Amino acid sequence: MTEPDASATNYAGDHAHVDVQVGTVHGGVHYYTLPAGAPPEERFKIGVHLLDGGMAGKARQLMHEAVVDGHGGNEACFHLQLALVSGRTRQEMPPDDTRMLRYAPRKCRVSGGDAWADGVKTIGRLLDAAWLPDADLRPLLKDLDGLGEPQRTMILRHMELFLEGPLQDAMWKRSLESAEQNQMVNDRADRVWKFFEPKPLGPRVREPRPPDAPMSSWLQAVSATTALFAAAVYIGYLLARELQVLAVLLYLLSIGGGYFAARGGLEWRFRVERRRAKDAEYAPPRARPASAPSGGFASKVDQRFDHYFARYVPRNASRSAWLDGTAGIRRTLRDEIVDVYREERTGVERIAWLIRYHVGEVRKRWEHGTLWDYRRELAVPPSTKVVTLLGLAACLLGACQAMVAATQVAPVGATRSTAIALAAGFVAARAWLRIVLERKRHAADEAERAQTLAACEAAFQRWQRKLADKPSDLEMAAWLDCDRKLLLDEALRHYGLSMSDLIAHAFIEAPGIPTRRARVRHGPWRYTRYQLLLFLLTTDGIRQFKADLDFTQGTFRGHERTNYRYEAVAAVRVHQAERDERKFELALINGAQIEVEVLASGTEELLVDEPPGVVAEVTLDSAGLNHTLHVLEGVAAEGKRWITQERRRKTDRVRPLPR
Repeated sequence: MTEPDASATNYAGDHAHVDVQVGTVHGGVHYYTLPAGAPPEERFKIGVHLLDGGMAGKARQLMHEAVVDGHGGNEACFHLQLALVSGRTRQEMPPDDTRMLRYAPRKCRVSGGDAWADGVKTIGRLLDAAWLPDADLRPLLKDLDGLGEPQRTMILRHMELFLEGPLQDAMWKRSLESAEQNQMVNDRADRVWKFFEPKPLGPRVREPRPPDAPMSSWLQAVSATTALFAAAVYIGYLLARELQVLAVLLYLLSIGGGYFAARGGLEWRFRVERRRAKDAEYAPPRARPASAPSGGFASKVDQRFDHYFARYVPRNASRSAWLDGTAGIRRTLRDEIVDVYREERTGVERIAWLIRYHVGEVRKRWEHGTLWDYRRELAVPPSTKVVTLLGLAACLLGACQAMVAATQVAPVGATRSTAIALAAGFVAARAWLRIVLERKRHAADEAERAQTLAACEAAFQRWQRKLADKPSDLEMAAWLDCDRKLLLDEALRHYGLSMSDLIAHAFIEAPGIPTRRARVRHGPWRYTRYQLLLFLLTTDGIRQFKADLDFTQGTFRGHERTNYRYEAVAAVRVHQAERDERKFELALINGAQIEVEVLASGTEELLVDEPPGVVAEVTLDSAGLNHTLHVLEGVAAEGKRWITQERRRKTDRVRPLPR
């Protein structure tokens, strides 16, 4: 712990840039979306969601407007009163809100004896006790403990700053117990990460290249086949006319052998070429490929592939062997992803699941020894080779014998037909080979694409089921509130203070380093890591308590403590830069600067129907910046006299609520 005159720590020194990944915006969630021309009931409902989400300032505005426009009832009064006191002290409440707080039960027409009416009654008694320090707390606390849920938890959560003295200590004890019980409820540790996952895009697989068989190939194939057929028929006619039975049989043998040779040879050629093409796809690049432009979609895909291939190393391989052996596969998968998802607004975060799936499949095949199975599957079977070679031998033998016999019968006609048959056969074979191989290649690509797409669809469904219990923004806010209370308790215990010993306290929430962020439509940014800065104002000075919060696990680390006198505070301000960056700055008279980047640069990522500034407004509201500025600006202006002035302001506002 530092001495009061010691220098403060400059938190922005080496970490002035907050390393925040690209934000995820859940546009399909409408907790805080207010439709145009919404009736008072709908506006009040959105106000309740804002209050539960920790944005009391915006909640007060909507609730007040809805009540003025005629919305009322027991539940409405309960939430309105909590919104009016949430996140601020009595000294911060303007006169209009004070009057609304006093007359809310009458304005909302509270009646009956349901759980909400009991909550309204308890709030009224708590407010009376806050204005009457000598009130008997025992029956009041008994009523509070007898309330059901969610009324009791909501009162404990939202009235923390508004109460004072022994009542504040009693309420704090209950608030802390509630925070300890609810900090990790509803499988927080297993669900928080899902909030930061964007809505995944469905799988896409590259369409196979169409068969490359131009019209010229078809013309060559048809014309050459016609000429070959005519020449072959003429030769057969010559042999049959002269009753050359053996020659005719050999001629028929050559035709049958040619059929089987062509069929087997075609399969042989197809397998060889397909295996060669697969080898080319999977082979490591001969030269280092050119890097994609930094910051672009392709560059981000590269980073994800590099990350997952480096992370998912097979159990039976070294990292270097794994990366070298899969360089070609990695390049092929990367190129396909970039090709099929290259769109203007497609973020790589939405297809990270697919990249992870592909890498996982490659690792699985490596571990099972099946990564190169295509070589075995595309190897030419011995039977195909035997049939092809025997058919070719029969074709050549029979054709030669038939040609010799035909030449003896009609030398000129047979020679001419033989020459035509050889030329036409060569042209026809080459044209048909190209056409048939391309069709077989396309059919194989289609079958492979269908198989890959089906596997990716199954993986996509599994990923969607895994994200199905993604926490709501309201749950995130409730967990964060518990974390804040536990950190406050840690600071109080460290300094040996009770809640009633504090003149005031204030929080600032800022994104941690590094962190991921996400939000719902019209909602504040939530982070996987927070930097929480707590100010405890006591009669002896200001105790500053800082900790980094791992929000996914609800754990704190990196505690730092600083103490300084009231007179040491020179200035307090919030610096607003371009792109809505907000930085809290506390300057001490010794020149030390305490800087916290409350809203990182580039966070104003808006959806179509979100007006400029809405994200910054609700994020700063939920971060507690308004209350913190109210307290610290008063200290900067008045110094230690702030204590006396604050007590006077409290005394001036002692006005018991009417029964």
